Amino acid sequence: AARAVFAAEGMDAPMREIARRAGVGPATLYRRFPTKQALAAEAFTEQMQACRTIAEEELADPDPWHGFCRVIERLFELQARSRGVTTAFTSAFPHAIDLAAERERTLRSLAELTRRAKETGQLRSDFVLDDLILMFMANNGLHATSTSTRVAASRRFAALAIRAFRA
Repeated sequence: AARAVFAAEGMDAPMREIARRAGVGPATLYRRFPTKQALAAEAFTEQMQACRTIAEEELADPDPWHGFCRVIERLFELQARSRGVTTAFTSAFPHAIDLAAERERTLRSLAELTRRAKETGQLRSDFVLDDLILMFMANNGLHATSTSTRVAASRRFAALAIRAFRA
């Protein structure tokens, strides 16, 4: 329930709404998760681990440009299938140490992959990591009635982003 509410309403979503959607009382929710940060950490750990895994796998690609392109394709598809990924990836959770650490590891891998892709001359020299985050946030704006339609739209958007980032 928390993932769905956070994905729809962002981190400002009230805990009462999350409890209502989960079918429990607010007291029950607060006993299990004393803060919204603790709830967010639990709700988004799996998504952040998936993002980190994708970044690390593509960083290992011997062709940095190919790895960079695959990161975009895979992250966009993950995002289309799991709407909470954007919230997990773009939100700061200062009190959720594990989640913040996952995010930092992911960002370090993405930064290194970006550096390597630039060295090949295939990635625009003016590209910064925030450009990828911006595209990730824009991809989240793709709304469709079905997951398969969202995935198809995300794949097309990934292709457009890759073309825009090419040197």
